[in-house]
Amino acid sequence: MSCGNKQQDGRVAIVTGASGGIGEATARALAGAGYRVFGTHRKSPQSKATGVEYLVCDVTSAGSVEAAVKEVLAKTGRIDLLVNNAGVGLIGGAEESSLEQAKSIFDVNLFGVMRTTKAVLPAMRLQRAGRIINISSVMGLIPAPYMALYASSKHALEGYSESLDHEIRDAGVRVILVEPAYTRTSFESNLVQADQLLDEYQSARSNAAAVMRDVMKNADSPEVVAEAVLKAATAANPRRRYTAGGFAQQVSLLRRFVPASAFDKSLRKQLRLPTQIGRSRS
Repeated sequence: MSCGNKQQDGRVAIVTGASGGIGEATARALAGAGYRVFGTHRKSPQSKATGVEYLVCDVTSAGSVEAAVKEVLAKTGRIDLLVNNAGVGLIGGAEESSLEQAKSIFDVNLFGVMRTTKAVLPAMRLQRAGRIINISSVMGLIPAPYMALYASSKHALEGYSESLDHEIRDAGVRVILVEPAYTRTSFESNLVQADQLLDEYQSARSNAAAVMRDVMKNADSPEVVAEAVLKAATAANPRRRYTAGGFAQQVSLLRRFVPASAFDKSLRKQLRLPTQIGRSRS
């Protein structure tokens, strides 16, 4: 990778969800750049990246998170970088998920980030230095029909990250968002299914799954996201956001500068949703 170098020797990084996909690629990139990398996982990875030390950690458990961070500090005495990558997706109409299922999505994608962040912040404040990079998504910027719970968890993550960055900046700690688009990982095959399926959404749900399969054929590699993480980790003056890949950058620009009505029409066209909405009866 173009940013890879040995300038980060001695720095310590934790990457959650490092058993595959974006997490594994990020752990490899950071190790190649000279970080001492600890990758967390719930299930043992099928293969382990060279130069990465693995820890069992369930981000939905405060005790598990605290134990993992305590182990890293016992071994190294410091934590310079936390990459919050662990996440889960769900496909289905928003109406098709129970409140309990919605809570389970947020427990990983948002509260998991909060647990790990709270666990590392005392050490980072003591050092007067550190970076926390949260893997968000372009779905944290735009609507995501039939992935509403995933999108809303990422919207919440964006607000949390930006707000926290202002709170801890004076302590020498920065919070940065990395926003990928579609990425070739096991994310698609591991999508959770809604737990209260309704016949009314069957056709639209199948369409959403078909769109997902099609876009994945040309999706970015996990290394594209890892490259963005490395830039965010090593930049002297990091930006608040880094898009990962050309499509993500395009979506971000369109969301900011295209009129809402035009963006809405384009979104529905790309997702193969009806563009002519019938008028409701008065």
